Amino acid sequence: QVQLVESGGGLVQPGGSLRLSCAASGSIFSIYTMGWYRQAPGKQRELVAAITGGGSKNYADSVKGRFTISRLNARYTVYLQMNSLKPEDTADYYCNAGRVVSAAGSYDYWGQGTQVTVSS
Repeated sequence: QVQLVESGGGLVQPGGSLRLSCAASGSIFSIYTMGWYRQAPGKQRELVAAITGGGSKNYADSVKGRFTISRLNARYTVYLQMNSLKPEDTADYYCNAGRVVSAAGSYDYWGQGTQVTVSS
């Protein structure tokens, strides 16, 4: 059984920073892509940033220059450093692991979500 455990959300003032972490555990052989999605109330879930095992990164236009994604392949851990946060960044943030090859086969997995609130 593969599990993703997230941490690092919370309340921050506009202009502040937060760092999200997500660690995958289980009988994992490899993970192709790890990333972060977010969903604000009344809106669809959207990609924030993703990174492949080879280090290729993809960012939503709205976070380019402010957010940085990084990954520790050896520990199946992904981080999202969020700087210059804006109220519109407020959402539930979900960790995603794509094409996870484990003892159970090859699947995508989601974390339980962590709330980020940007407000003064």
